[in-house]
Amino acid sequence: MNKAVFLDRDGTINVDKGYLHKIDEFEYIDGVLQGLRMFQQAGYLLIVITNQSGIARGFYTESDYLAIDRWMKEDLKNHGVDLTASYYCPHLPKAHLPRFRADCDCRKPRTGLFLRAACDYEIDFHKSYAIGDRLRDSQGICASTECHGFLIGHTEGKEQTEQVKSGRYKNIAYADNLLSCAKAVL
Repeated sequence: MNKAVFLDRDGTINVDKGYLHKIDEFEYIDGVLQGLRMFQQAGYLLIVITNQSGIARGFYTESDYLAIDRWMKEDLKNHGVDLTASYYCPHLPKAHLPRFRADCDCRKPRTGLFLRAACDYEIDFHKSYAIGDRLRDSQGICASTECHGFLIGHTEGKEQTEQVKSGRYKNIAYADNLLSCAKAVL
């Protein structure tokens, strides 16, 4: 069985600029490349799990998302980081575009994409981590499995951050950023 780091994209890998869909607006968060390389060198598969409701809202197309995803994978490779896979949820229960209107199991905090990745890559949740800038990025999978999680940054606000720090959420710790997570784990 493999171990993995499940990564949110916006606010975890790149600066969250609100419905990012243009390559020229993509900007890595400080320390991300070093943190990803540390996890990779320690034998973790790197898997992006991201909600992309901007597709369902009509802010950008699925093709726009796929183009930036391809670019990100290639750019990371140029920086010595090999993403194993990326999974995305384009759905939203009240979507503007009817074909993406769904109350699906793949939209975080639900666990559909995590379970699909675990099946595709034979992942042991007990040895794995889910990292994101919002509780929804790790809360579902950490509550239902032995996966460990990190809430990073300050997107969630002071109250939720303090609740994570106090141990309120099963298997979820707090770290300033992805590099801090890598240092804590390794």
